[in-house]
Order: sequence, then structure tokens, then C-alpha cells
Amino acid sequence: MHSIVNIVFVTASLALCAGQVAAQSTADAQGHVAGAPSAPKFDAQGIARTETVRSDFDGKREAIQVRVDFAQGASFPKHSHPGVEIAYVLSGVIEYEMNGKTFRLKAGESLYIPAGAVHSARNVSSGTTSELATYLVEKNQPVVILDK
Repeated sequence: MHSIVNIVFVTASLALCAGQVAAQSTADAQGHVAGAPSAPKFDAQGIARTETVRSDFDGKREAIQVRVDFAQGASFPKHSHPGVEIAYVLSGVIEYEMNGKTFRLKAGESLYIPAGAVHSARNVSSGTTSELATYLVEKNQPVVILDK
């Protein structure tokens, strides 16, 4: 229970930092904040990943936060991570599959994904869907490992 509380605290802290980083990255030389960030740049599969935070956590692991945007009908194939992930749906509805179970989450809901758990995600909304993925992963490892 203690480690889950720590992960939730880290997630909340990273979300706050992500907002600060986003605000800082759109500020001009005088510190004025520009308009909203540009539209996501989708890859051929309809996925856009925007890293908002990457920071050392404890010497062996790093905390990473990524905004993932899914175009209508897009899906991310089965994959895993070398650490835990907490996926928080920002907008729309995302259907996750993990361990033979389906989880359908709407904006404001989250899912804890254990280290090494193979899972996939699919936009089941009628428009673009977004999530905030927070990872606590081993350093010097790929964050996403596609399943074979």
C-alpha cells in the first residue's frame, strides 16, 4: 500500500510539473504565455506521443510523463514497460486490454499497469482521445517494448 501511495503522489506531482513545463515552454522571452500548444502530430498509426517530463527518481529509475493522443479509431498494439505505468484518460474513451481483461475508461478515470504487463489501448470515441501516461521505469531501457 505504501508504494501505491508513493506512485500516486509521484503521478500527481508529475502532472503539476507537466503543467508548469507546458506553460514554461510556451512563454516568450518576457515570460508571457502563448496560446494553446499546437495540434498533435500523428504517426502513420494515428498515435502522437509528447513527452512532458523526464526526471531521475532514485538513481536506478526515472519518472516519465507522456501525453498520448489517439486519432479516431487508432490503437496502440500489445506492449509492455520496464516499470509501472499509470494511464489517466484526459478526453474521450479508451479501451485497454490487459491480462485477458478489457477496461473501458472515460475522461477522468485511470488504470494502474504493473511492470512488464502486456497491454494494448484503443480509441473507441468518435473523435480524438488523449491520455496522460506516467511511468516509473528502469533507466537506460526503452520505455515501450512491443510484444512479439
